[in-house]
Amino acid sequence: MIRGKRIYLAGSGGMLGEAFFKIFNIDNTLLCTDKDVNENWLKYLDFRDEEAYKADVKKFKPDYLFHLGALTSLEYCEQNIDDAYATNTTAVENAVNISNNLKIPLLYISTAGIFDGKKETYDDWDEPAPLSHYGRSKFMGEKYVVQNSNKYLVCRAGWMMGAGPSKDKKFIQKLMKQIKDGKTELHVVDDKLGTPTYTIDFAKNVALLLEREYWGVYNMVCGGVTGRLEVAKELIKLIGKEEEIKIIPVSSNFFSKEYFANRPKSERLLTKKLQIRNCNVMRDWRECLREYLESYYSDYLS
Repeated sequence: MIRGKRIYLAGSGGMLGEAFFKIFNIDNTLLCTDKDVNENWLKYLDFRDEEAYKADVKKFKPDYLFHLGALTSLEYCEQNIDDAYATNTTAVENAVNISNNLKIPLLYISTAGIFDGKKETYDDWDEPAPLSHYGRSKFMGEKYVVQNSNKYLVCRAGWMMGAGPSKDKKFIQKLMKQIKDGKTELHVVDDKLGTPTYTIDFAKNVALLLEREYWGVYNMVCGGVTGRLEVAKELIKLIGKEEEIKIIPVSSNFFSKEYFANRPKSERLLTKKLQIRNCNVMRDWRECLREYLESYYSDYLS
């Protein structure tokens, strides 16, 4: 773990930012910013404002720049294309220019959504081919980092889980909300494959790569490739409601009105590069799901 460093975290008001704050705040000095100031350790900054971003980072004099934030709703990005690219692409270009100017390493968070899903699994060297404006805007950000940053770490996340009800807007929280609302039947797609990513493990693995100075692009997801349906079944099992809640498998067409953006059939990432470098601390997704539920949804556990 790196210690005694100054780290600027841009766009850290979400689920990933909370994990990074927990892991890196122990032995380092952090400045965490976001346009949504939802914690007392956050300061306001909209990183799409290039001059404000540049001035704030320069004033803090960090040893690292972590660019964490992004627009992650595929539907929003499809309907607000300019905002998607301003947030997920050009703001990243600004981060690259700032980090290069200050001669410090840059961390950028990419996504499994940059692939087209035609293959069942993707390793670190597979060629991205995004299907949506979300995926394309994120890939353009990643591409700019790789081509222009002097020293960088790009980490690709899968299906994110972390931070609990207040910040988790993804699959696990959506299921838990339905359960809290008393639903006894859950419709879950059976045609989408992927790999969960626990935010705490993700932050710890980033810390290890920085400590060893292993720069470059890395797939960073939990162990065990899976799908939406299997994750839902495991969640119901962990909370002890297999007899009370019925899971009904459906195709993606069932949710086509709500989730109309084009999504890849498979977003399964393989952590080949982490394994080759012997620095993979991402645990199996089932273990991480249990820990996540114990941390934030203990009232539901059997």
